[in-house]
Amino acid sequence: MTDSTRRIMEQLLAIPQGRVSCYRDIAAKAGLPNGARQVVRVLHALSEKHNLPWYRVIRSNGSIALEEEAGKELQMSLLRAEGVEVSSSGRIDMERFGI
Repeated sequence: MTDSTRRIMEQLLAIPQGRVSCYRDIAAKAGLPNGARQVVRVLHALSEKHNLPWYRVIRSNGSIALEEEAGKELQMSLLRAEGVEVSSSGRIDMERFGI
């Protein structure tokens, strides 16, 4: 595992229950200012193996990146179970729920 992957994982695990962050901010906090795509790759490859809270990561505009068939409803359900308000279209108020 690379150092940058470790740093991304640390930032993902630091997102508290009931809060969300975005790919861009996770990358920046991990020291990778243009690393949003790297965050996506880490989530895709390692979420299950390392129990990463993948569902707490959304787009910087407050929307869920996943399509309906790719798990959008599951992500919305998991966030709602933690108390995050998610609109029917999959939008979250980053001012209120973001870190």
